[in-house]
Amino acid sequence: MSDEALTYASAGVDIEQAEQSLRGVTEAIKQTHGDNVVGGIGSFGAMYNASFGDMARPILVSSIDGVGTKTKIAAMVGDYSGIGHDIVNHCVNDILCQGAKPLFFLDYFGCSRLDAAAFHQVVTGAADACKAVGCSLVGGETAEMPGVYVDGEIDVVGSIVGVVDSARRLPRPKAKAGDKLVGIASNGLHTNGYSLARRAFFEVGGLSVRDPLPDGDGETIGEALLRPHLSYFEAVYPLLQETEAVFAAAHITGGGIYGNLPRVLPSDLNATIYRSNWTPLPVFTAIQVLGQVPDVEMYRTFNMGIGMVLVVDSESVPMVLGHLNTAGVHAAEIGDLQDGTADVQIV
Repeated sequence: MSDEALTYASAGVDIEQAEQSLRGVTEAIKQTHGDNVVGGIGSFGAMYNASFGDMARPILVSSIDGVGTKTKIAAMVGDYSGIGHDIVNHCVNDILCQGAKPLFFLDYFGCSRLDAAAFHQVVTGAADACKAVGCSLVGGETAEMPGVYVDGEIDVVGSIVGVVDSARRLPRPKAKAGDKLVGIASNGLHTNGYSLARRAFFEVGGLSVRDPLPDGDGETIGEALLRPHLSYFEAVYPLLQETEAVFAAAHITGGGIYGNLPRVLPSDLNATIYRSNWTPLPVFTAIQVLGQVPDVEMYRTFNMGIGMVLVVDSESVPMVLGHLNTAGVHAAEIGDLQDGTADVQIV
């Protein structure tokens, strides 16, 4: 039996280092706080002044998600700077599908042993992403759990709360046969499909994150896989305030178009997507070729270059496309609705 006294640090959890790491990101977190945030950092619970004088009937909208095994790519490359953006933007897009604007966000950082550099990159990235959309980062949890998490890897999760006036919430019960589907471009995998991507590139293809992406114009595989999840808030939210011609929005995440578009369709409408209306990014082509992945599996796993789909009144498509493309995102008409049973066909 050892005569050495046990401490929490010797068991693998260094509270002092965790507190020091938190102090290192405190200023970035404070910069996201507006007048509605009540109290400082360090309380047992965050407080937010829920005053929405410009809304007749405010409805809170919440969501929670994680970045999955994208963190394994970050570990391979040694760059976690985009992971905080990933989790915030994913959650922002989710509540945008109800027409909501973000109010506040909380993050979870799990690990076996705290890597101060990774923690700093993730939390400051989350703070930057929150600030970009007027969202307050009000709290979080840093969990060191040796024996639960694998050494050298992290887990990142986030939860968000937003608000929408009831009169403007999505989906609207106006969608009908003949309405059009507008696709907004993604910039890569965003935060889904990484287990299949890693298998295709590294196990089947025998490549590394440092190898050039096939047909990727000099971009490495690691760079392509780490592109931060795009936020569509600044392009889509103003559009939702200006017109009622957008009936629904679907964030294309895990499950792809097949799994996510039906979530916002009426039960008596089918959707047809025309693949010829856009070209998937090279990263998707590389995964499919290296892994010999069937078309259906690709469209059920990945966003395939479409990060969000809007259901739009047919006469308003030119106006919607003009707004979106002027706002800095790439958008195109990719399909339409027919009478049916909330099914999706990709042809």
